[in-house]
Amino acid sequence: MSRKDEVREFLISRRAHITPAQAGLPEYGGERRVPGLRREEVAQLAGLSPDYYIQLERGHLRGASDSVLHAIARALQLDDVEREHLFDLARAAAPTPASESRGPSSPSTVRASVQRVLDNTAVPAVVVNTQQDLVASNLMGRALFAPHFEADRPNLARFIFLDPRARDYYGDWPLARSMNAGMLRLAAGRDPLNQDLTALIGELSTLSAQFRADWAQADVHEHRTGQKVYRHPQVGDIEVTFDMFELPGEPGLAMCTYSAEEGSPSADKFALLASWAATREFGAAPRATSMDSPQAPDRTPDVAHEHEDR
Repeated sequence: MSRKDEVREFLISRRAHITPAQAGLPEYGGERRVPGLRREEVAQLAGLSPDYYIQLERGHLRGASDSVLHAIARALQLDDVEREHLFDLARAAAPTPASESRGPSSPSTVRASVQRVLDNTAVPAVVVNTQQDLVASNLMGRALFAPHFEADRPNLARFIFLDPRARDYYGDWPLARSMNAGMLRLAAGRDPLNQDLTALIGELSTLSAQFRADWAQADVHEHRTGQKVYRHPQVGDIEVTFDMFELPGEPGLAMCTYSAEEGSPSADKFALLASWAATREFGAAPRATSMDSPQAPDRTPDVAHEHEDR
C-alpha cells in the first residue's frame, strides 16, 4: 500500500466513526450516502476549505502544518494514539535525509544486562520488537507463552493470525486480532522504512483473510497496560494485568510483564505454571551477541492483547 493510500484509508475510516450529532452539526434528515461525516463537514469543523481538505484526504499531506493537522485531529475527535499516527503519516509524506537513512529493521537481540533483569524477575516477562518478534523472555514468560515458542521464528502476529491454536489461547481472539492489526498499523506509520515490518504485513495480508479484514478497519492501537485472559493449555484460564516498558538504549524494543493480584485464582495458576516450567525442557532459544558480553544467551518472548486501559 502506498503512503497516500494509507493516509486516505485512515482519514476516511476516522470520519466514518463520527455522526453529525457527535460533532455538534445539525442533521437535516434524509439518507446520507456516507457513514459518519462528509468531507465538507470535516473541513467546516477544522476551519479548512473543502477543496484543501479533499486534497489532504487523498493523501497529499506534504506541507501540511502542525496547526492544520491539529485542526483535523480535533474535527475527527482523534485520541492520543490516533493523533500521533496522523502526525507520523505527515512526517512520512515529507521524509528528511535523516529519516531515509534509518535502519531497515528493529533489533532482534537484547543486551546481556537486560537478559539478567528478565531472569531475575519473578513474574512472566518478555521483550518484543517493532514487528512483534519474540526477542527475549524469562522462564515464566516462556512458560506462559509456550505455544508461541514452538515456532522457528516466534512472532506474536504470526501466531494470532496464522496459528489455529490462537482462537483457544486468547480469551477474546477477535479483540486480540483487531488490537494486533492496530499495533502493526501504528508501527508502520512510525517506521515506514522498516523492511521487516513491511514484509510481515505483506505476509499476513497474503495468508490471512482475518488479517485483511482487521487491517481494513484502519484502527491504530498502542499497548500500554490493561487486563487480559489467556487459556493456557496446561493450567487453564489465567487473568493477568500487563504493563509495557520501553527499554532505554534499546530503540524498537519493549518489555512486557504479566502479574496477578496476590491471593487470586490467577496467582494460584501462576504457582502451577512455575511448577510446570521447572520440570519442562523448553526448546533452545536464539542466542544473542550482546553489547555487554561476546556471547549471551537470549531467549524469546511474547506479548498478547485484549482488555486494555489506554
